[in-house]
Parts: sequence; structure tokens; C-alpha cells
Amino acid sequence: MTVEASSTQTTRRAALRPAGSAATRIRRRMPSNKRKQLAFIIPAAVFLAIFSFYPMLQLFRMSVSEVTSATLNQPWKFVGLDNFAAGAQQGDLSTAFGNTTLFVLVVTVIGLVGGLVAAILLSTSTKGAAFVLGLMVFIWALPPVVNGSVWKFLLGDAGLFNSALTGIGLTEKAIPFLYDQHFALMSVAIVNSWAVIPFNALVFRAAIMGIPAETFEAARIDGANRWQEIWHMIIPAVRPTTLVLVVLTVVYAFRSFDFIYVMTYGGPGTSTNTLPFLSYLQAFVRYDFGLGAATAVIAVLLVLVLAFIYARSVRKEEANS
Repeated sequence: MTVEASSTQTTRRAALRPAGSAATRIRRRMPSNKRKQLAFIIPAAVFLAIFSFYPMLQLFRMSVSEVTSATLNQPWKFVGLDNFAAGAQQGDLSTAFGNTTLFVLVVTVIGLVGGLVAAILLSTSTKGAAFVLGLMVFIWALPPVVNGSVWKFLLGDAGLFNSALTGIGLTEKAIPFLYDQHFALMSVAIVNSWAVIPFNALVFRAAIMGIPAETFEAARIDGANRWQEIWHMIIPAVRPTTLVLVVLTVVYAFRSFDFIYVMTYGGPGTSTNTLPFLSYLQAFVRYDFGLGAATAVIAVLLVLVLAFIYARSVRKEEANS
């Protein structure tokens, strides 16, 4: 009887004992590797929430509000889509959108073609190729403000290019690369392409180096020349990489601000005004923060579309690999 009573009391105490907190129960059910993953994900999620999602929400809220230097620290008045309508009526938005489209097209085409050509030329393991690759990494890692300042000097009236052109007699006077509305946007776009070519070349080179050497040897035995190797072997092999780099280069060109700010400051006139730079002018020069936020929201939405395309292309490439 004593043993039975003791067993009964033990069973009752176990039944009345709390099952533990929710976190304890989750910890018991969750495998250790999932807990480790959460330990890495949670800090990154908190960082993104504070420094990305919250500012983005404030940007969208500002774009539908009347916010000026006088009302910035006061409750913002809701105005709906008035800021977007005002930007369209002023005419700056359509000009900036056209400039942005041309700018992105030039940077993407030159950046991809130049990167692929450089990758093909440097797809060897020689010391010369290693030196050029190191130089390209230096160019790519150079801060855009420094890079843009150097190119502004090179393209100036007394810069290297004009001095060389006038010195050999190709032109009688200096070409206004950065001071003429027909040259300025193209000049800045080409400089931007120069800055993005090293990154594309490194990625393309990695894809080319991944092609088995036996494939090239078999092609040479069959009598294929270098151009046939490039056209029938290298280009098909780097096609998935090209798709990813197209999206990355377009996003890079679309959000470009530094080179325009340093080299032309949106001029002459509005010839180099792109959407990001126009947003800066509206918000921090004219102090119409609501209008600047509306322009920035348009740019953000376009970048989100490109980011979605990039994510889909990456998933497709992973599924096919």
C-alpha cells in the first residue's frame, strides 16, 4: 500500500508539473541545426528591418505626403498621389526616365561585351594575365568618387584625351566631353562601363575556367579555330552566367549616382539627370522631400522588378545545374 500511494503521488505531481515555456518546447522539438540557422538569420533580419525595411516604409510614406523643409519635423500631411502627378507635370520625370534608359543600355552593353572579351583574353594562367586581373580588381575596388574625379580630369579641356587628340591633329579644339549635352551622358555612361567591366570579366572568367580542358582539346583535334571555340563552346557555356550578369549590371547602372554627381552634377542643363540624381536634386537641393521621395519610389519599384527577375534567373540556374 505504501508503494502504491507513493507511486500515485508521484504521478499526480508529474501531471501537475508545468510542461515548460513555449521556447523550451520549441527548443526540444527543433533540431540543433535549425537552431543554429536561426541564430545566424535573426541578427541579419533585425539589421535589415532597422536599416532597410523601416527606411523603405518611411520613403513610401513620405512619397504620399507633403514634406518640405518647413514640415519635415512636423506631422506630415497626406496628399495621396499628388507628388507623382506633380513630377509628371513638371517634365523632369520623363527627361530623367529617358536619360536613365539610355544610360542603362550603354552601361549594360559595353559592360557585358567588354567583360566577356576581357575574360576570354585573360582565360589563361600566365603571369601577365594574373597581373592584368589584379589591376582590374584594383579598378573595380576603387571608390566611385575617386574614379569619377580621375576621369573628370582626363576628359577635361586640358585633360589627357583632349591633349592627345589635339596633339596628333585629329581635332583643332578640345572636345567638350562633359560640357556638351550630346556628349555628357555618353561620356559618363562609358566611364561607368569601365568601372563595371572588371567585375563582369572576373565572373565570366570563372565560368570559362569551369569548362573542361578536354573539351577544347577535342575541338582542336577536330580542326576548330579560336573563333569557332568562342562561338560554339564558350558563349553557350557562359549563357546562364550572362543572364545573371545582365540583371546585376542593369541594377548597378540604374542606381548609379556617384559618377554623375562627381563628373557632371546632372548637367549641362538636365542632359545627365537620371532618376536617382533627380530624386537627390528634388529632395536635397530644392528641399521638396515629398516630390523627391516620389521619384525615388519609382526608381525603387523598377529595381524591385529587376531584383525579382534576378532571383528567378538564379533559381533557374540552380535547378538546371
